[in-house]
Amino acid sequence: MKKLLALAIACLVAVPLVGMATPQQDLSEFRDYYKQRFPGTPFEDYINGVYSIDPASREQWQEIEEFPPYELNISAGEELFNKPFANGKTYASCFENGGIGIRQNYPYFDTELGEVITLELAINRCREANGEKQLKWKRGPIADISAYMAYTSRGKIFDIKIPDDPRALAAYERGKKHFYQKRGQLNMACADCHKFYAGNMVRADLLSPALGHLTHFPVYRSKWGGMGTTHRRYGGCNEQVRAKAYPAQSEEYRALEYFHTYMSNGLAVNGPGARK
Repeated sequence: MKKLLALAIACLVAVPLVGMATPQQDLSEFRDYYKQRFPGTPFEDYINGVYSIDPASREQWQEIEEFPPYELNISAGEELFNKPFANGKTYASCFENGGIGIRQNYPYFDTELGEVITLELAINRCREANGEKQLKWKRGPIADISAYMAYTSRGKIFDIKIPDDPRALAAYERGKKHFYQKRGQLNMACADCHKFYAGNMVRADLLSPALGHLTHFPVYRSKWGGMGTTHRRYGGCNEQVRAKAYPAQSEEYRALEYFHTYMSNGLAVNGPGARK
């Protein structure tokens, strides 16, 4: 009996549930949703976030972009990126193409390690591999280095892959669940603000579409007065709905970033960006 039960469970795990959407189907539905919701917004313009759907906000933002507040962060990031570690190597030794023009490849699922690798995670693992201490995850040097690497990738097209590995699909599905699952005292999901109610006002702010969200990260926010990583923003969103934030670079947030970025496949890198 125990053997039969184990076999039945194994079959359930191995066989996909009937009607379960594939990542490709999710992506198609996601794009179609915004196409219908904002018919006047070209697909490629979603990299500009809320400024792609609101002309008034766009004019103000374009004025800010004439003298971007993140220029000093890019310069600081470039200097840090090229500064040798104690062993004489630099970050370039850890990345394909010397770390230049590769932002569009992150996050990815590492089939050898069995986990999602974000750009910030790769930066800190590079440091560890070269005998250096980790940087803090949310702001400061790691955000500057990430900003510089994003800047060298501007115009590159996101094409995040879900490899033929059940662990990769599980990570994707975990991120998808987080995106749509309600949480916190306000009982809200990421999708509530940035999909179903995108374009609506919350107090004095217009809710941005999730399509294209991560093309411009890391981001300089006026509210922060500085640069921050994707996981800094995730934590803030969770706290805004009065839910306990997960640690930066936790499996939960890495899975969310994996799903979230996959939903922007086909769009160009334009990070770092400036937002309210």
